Amino acid sequence: MGPNSICLTTKININNILIMIGDFNIRDNIWDSSFSHHSQHNSVLFDITDSFCLELSRPTEQISTRYSNNQQDSNSVINLMFLRPESLEHNNHTIHPDLRLTSNHASLTVDISIFEEYIQTKRCTLVKNSKEENKFVNELIETIKEMNTENIYNEDVLD
Repeated sequence: MGPNSICLTTKININNILIMIGDFNIRDNIWDSSFSHHSQHNSVLFDITDSFCLELSRPTEQISTRYSNNQQDSNSVINLMFLRPESLEHNNHTIHPDLRLTSNHASLTVDISIFEEYIQTKRCTLVKNSKEENKFVNELIETIKEMNTENIYNEDVLD
């Protein structure tokens, strides 16, 4: 690094946004008050969503998400949304039966807020052949030596 080299130190904190939406085809009285039974399949679904740290989101208005074409079958809630519990959007999704068009399933939507954030940066210069440069290079070498590379056997496995 030359005398005009610049070292940028930037910390960015972007939380993972995980959302799981879909037609789960599981009827259960936990999310559908018109259904009188409890399904054994929801335990497996909750195990999966728990592993992603997601929780069942409640709609702003409790209405059906699937509209049966057969008059003998009742409408049901089988389209569900799971969100991170710490998200501002949690428990704030909307069901849109008017957007079904030719489908028998209603659309689910959620507004996800994106906030502008100021990220402070710091610039520093390392003078060539200085103690600071030697310390930086040695720390970098040690960090690289400690990396586990046993699963890197060619360029294609690198992200």
